[in-house]
Amino acid sequence: MVENPDIGAPPPPWKRLRFEAKAAASDEQALASYIDAAILSHDTICQALAFHLAEKLAGPEMGAQQIRHIIATVYDHEHALVDAAEADMQAVLERDPACRGMLQPFLFFKGFLALQTHRVANRLWREGRETLAFHFQSRASELFGVDIHPAVKMGSSVMLDHASGITIGETAVVGDGCSILQGVTLGGTGKEVGDRHPKIGKGVLVSVGAKVLGNITIGDEVKIAAGSVVLKDVPARTTVAGVPARVVGGEGAQPARNMDQTIPESK
Repeated sequence: MVENPDIGAPPPPWKRLRFEAKAAASDEQALASYIDAAILSHDTICQALAFHLAEKLAGPEMGAQQIRHIIATVYDHEHALVDAAEADMQAVLERDPACRGMLQPFLFFKGFLALQTHRVANRLWREGRETLAFHFQSRASELFGVDIHPAVKMGSSVMLDHASGITIGETAVVGDGCSILQGVTLGGTGKEVGDRHPKIGKGVLVSVGAKVLGNITIGDEVKIAAGSVVLKDVPARTTVAGVPARVVGGEGAQPARNMDQTIPESK
């Protein structure tokens, strides 16, 4: 008999993921073999994630088995990336009302899959394996519509919601607990070289279609309204909106968790 993970304390992510996978495989026989291969046939979340990403990223240049070995080796050397993946799944579960559990982001949500691909690419980049890192970036862009330079420093518990059209430049930094929605650009302002991309603090909500440009600092728990173009530093715990963006109000705690994209009414 399978223990119900909803009774008592929340189960670890891997235990919950397997519970949901068993239920989904039983309910939908057409996907049972797929779910078994991606999740149930593995002993750890490291193995499952390496297998699933490899199956997604495989192409004529590199086969699934070779990619799986690369990803598994990365996870062996830096287990913090697996911890970050679990935190990312939890973030999606907590913030996305369309998410039914951990199974959906793990198998289907391209924002989660693109983010885990980036985490692997970033590790390869830091090892000096730039060509391979760029290959992973390119595949993620082709498959998921998300273009994150492998050098980008990405915090934990990050959600890329819907994710289509997200672009993040080389020297950008994204803090822990951020939520970034579709069509967002964290980019430069031209052909300048060196440190030229935004530094996003912790718990920031970057809403649909927002553009944050240049080597600027966005403080912790900032809300950037949909369609805004941000060109200057933004103080912590404020809301900015407009083209160019300006401060339009303060903000309650944790906008990235609350996922409220509305703008405060003017007094």
